Amino acid sequence: MPNPQQKVLDLLYGRWRSQTLYAGVKLGIFECIQHEPLQAEEIARRLDLDPALSYRLLSALGSLGLLQEKEGKLFAITEAGELLRGGHPQSFRDVILLREGPEHTAVWKHLPAIVRDGRQDGFVREYGATAFEYAAHEPTYGKAFDDGMSSHSRLQTAWTIEALQACDLASIKHLCDVGGGQGHLLCHLLLQYPHLVGTVVERSSVMENAKTLWADRLRVRNRCTYSVGDMFVDVPAADAYIMKMILHDWSDDECVQILKNLHRCGDPAARVFIVEHIIPDAHTPDFASLFDMHMMCWGTGRERTEQEYRDLLLQSDWTFVASWFPPSGVIGVIEGTRSP
Repeated sequence: MPNPQQKVLDLLYGRWRSQTLYAGVKLGIFECIQHEPLQAEEIARRLDLDPALSYRLLSALGSLGLLQEKEGKLFAITEAGELLRGGHPQSFRDVILLREGPEHTAVWKHLPAIVRDGRQDGFVREYGATAFEYAAHEPTYGKAFDDGMSSHSRLQTAWTIEALQACDLASIKHLCDVGGGQGHLLCHLLLQYPHLVGTVVERSSVMENAKTLWADRLRVRNRCTYSVGDMFVDVPAADAYIMKMILHDWSDDECVQILKNLHRCGDPAARVFIVEHIIPDAHTPDFASLFDMHMMCWGTGRERTEQEYRDLLLQSDWTFVASWFPPSGVIGVIEGTRSP
């Protein structure tokens, strides 16, 4: 167990670690040395970096366990470092470029003022616009946001499928993914459960490029439909709805409005699955609590406890059924059923 001073020091220097990680990813170091160990000077030459300063960065990445330094300034990539390559199926690369990029780093400095003033408007304070508005008008951030969300979605899909392994989905025939983007989660669920058909409900702009839609990429187009819609207004009738990382973007009143709309449109015995990072009731150290701080700086949403999701279900005429978690516990699925 670290002593109190070491504990505080570890927390204090956390940003140094994540920014060192960001620099390595941004400069392409993990793609450069993925195939074989390379000399520090060769890495600098290939990436057009200053040799002396890049060696210091490589050594720091080695101290974080992402690279392994061998005799003669030779560097190899570690198993953890492999997760930072763009081509890795479980890559964190784009998530890191978004979360540790200049925009998200900048809005965090407003956290004290946000808490003091009671206004979750870090992006507005910094850039004069909400994150979604800023992304629409600043192509660099818009691309980083889209790439980061897609990367995070791949991880969340795997966790969600793991969480639902213990849940009986046999009675569900039509699953509607509300705010499902390009269909990554739904289409992987269709692969996992061949008896399902599905509908993705999204804004028209998300579906403009047919090449990005997962139904075609995973060859489940015969069981997957894309529907332009607004979750606050209307959604297709279905016997189950799933929402991944949707409700955490909205206030309690807005969440109730969304859930009531699903209740109104759903079949008589409809079920709902809410996929989110769930704060432990005991308020033990947890990723979801830190994610809640990010939401406080980034937008107007929040992370919630299981009880808070139960309350949202109750207020919108759904009945809580169960909570499902993957072995890692990093994400949770709250299940509800349609009340009469």
